[in-house]
This record gives sequence, C-alpha cells and structure tokens, in this order.
Amino acid sequence: MNAPKILSVQALENKKLLVKFVNGIEKIYNCAPLLNLDMFQVLKNDVFFRSVKVDSGGYGISWNDAADLSEYELWENGVEVLMASA
Repeated sequence: MNAPKILSVQALENKKLLVKFVNGIEKIYNCAPLLNLDMFQVLKNDVFFRSVKVDSGGYGISWNDAADLSEYELWENGVEVLMASA
C-alpha cells in the first residue's frame, strides 16, 4: 500500500511527532529510537527538534538536508491517534 501524503507535522514532548495525513488520519511517531543513529544526533537539541517541517509535496518531513523521514516510514511506524467519540 502506498502511504498517504503528509498534511502537517507538529513536534511533541519526549521526541514524538504528531503527523496528520491528507486522508485525515493522525499518527504519533516516536523519534527517540532514532537518536542512536549518527544522522539523527541533532534531534537531541529540543529547539532543533521543534523546527521540523513537511517537505514540499507532502512526501516526507525534514529538519535539514541530512535529517529527514519519508511519509512511508511515518505511516508504517506511527501509532494512529484514536479520536474520542462525542
């Protein structure tokens, strides 16, 4: 299955991201395991972590040219946010 494009991303506490996809589904992605990888060491800085942006076209997110994640990674490994029924 193809992953839907990303509509928005928001940095949360504890190195987590709230990712909203164009199909309306929101997922929480935990970036903490990535901090063990060299290319993601920069995410340990909270100010830098909060600077995350959606890439042009919604095909991923990035912090800089070296630290980025694809929409597929976020879709497959994110945990869906279940909305409470009113």
